Amino acid sequence: MTESRLAIIFSVLALLMLLIVQYYNRFGKVDPVEPKPYDELQELVVNPNAKSIELPEEISFAGEEVPLEIPDVKERLDKELHINTYWHNNTIFLLKRAHRWFPVIEPILKENGIPDDFKYLALIESGLENVTSYAGAVGFWQILKGTAKEFDLEVSRDVDERYHAMLATEAACKYLNRSYRKFEDWTLVAASYNRGMRGVERAMENQKADTYYDLMLNSETSRYVFRILAIKEIFNNPKKYGFDIKEEHLYQPYEYAYDTITSDINNLVDYAKSKDISYKTLKIYNPWLQDDNLNVRSGKEYIIMLPKATP
Repeated sequence: MTESRLAIIFSVLALLMLLIVQYYNRFGKVDPVEPKPYDELQELVVNPNAKSIELPEEISFAGEEVPLEIPDVKERLDKELHINTYWHNNTIFLLKRAHRWFPVIEPILKENGIPDDFKYLALIESGLENVTSYAGAVGFWQILKGTAKEFDLEVSRDVDERYHAMLATEAACKYLNRSYRKFEDWTLVAASYNRGMRGVERAMENQKADTYYDLMLNSETSRYVFRILAIKEIFNNPKKYGFDIKEEHLYQPYEYAYDTITSDINNLVDYAKSKDISYKTLKIYNPWLQDDNLNVRSGKEYIIMLPKATP
């Protein structure tokens, strides 16, 4: 190798070394870290709000006592109470939406002889949102298409009454009352809403058991009643579980005016404009309207809900 080539190589290496030193001086220095006090380290490791929750000494569903003396029953409630207490954003919005919709649901349950605690069933089913499940169940009460027709809800191209808060609650009450006639036990009725009446009945027969708390069920139904119980407990004692929501932050109930429809509406956008509201508002108040028009069969009528005019 010639001396000139060696000189070039050494020059390149020297330049690289210089660049490396400059890079380190600029980016590689780390300021010395002073040791933190023990208490400060503890705050970094442990969330001071994540504390084990004291379970209620007793709890009931629809007037039926929960046997907390059974270890697995106590542990299943413990799990769901912790999940819903520390799933802050979800539970906050359940509290907010319930303030709007419980005043609609509660009187319908009462009129149909359904215990008030079943309002929490709707809450865990849908979060009181018009969601659709992977199985095709929709609305607050997560009703399947076949079940809807069985309990007198219309499901058509124009209309899906599973999205109608009042009518869907009426349909759910029919199911719940039918289930109670079979089981004569509201806790089993709640479980049957998830598993189906025949599914619960078959499990009871196979296992020779007569209460929900003695049954070995699939994981979803095993959790189901405990999710209801956990939400009920939090709703009845929100501050105890860390939820302090100002009244003005809660979602207020809608106030309705009503329009009885006995003939076709060819264009719901124009209809909304004729009522001095937007099409969006019309759909928010009437999510059961599925198309941009409404065909009304002879002898049929629909009641469209509109925002009540302020005085």
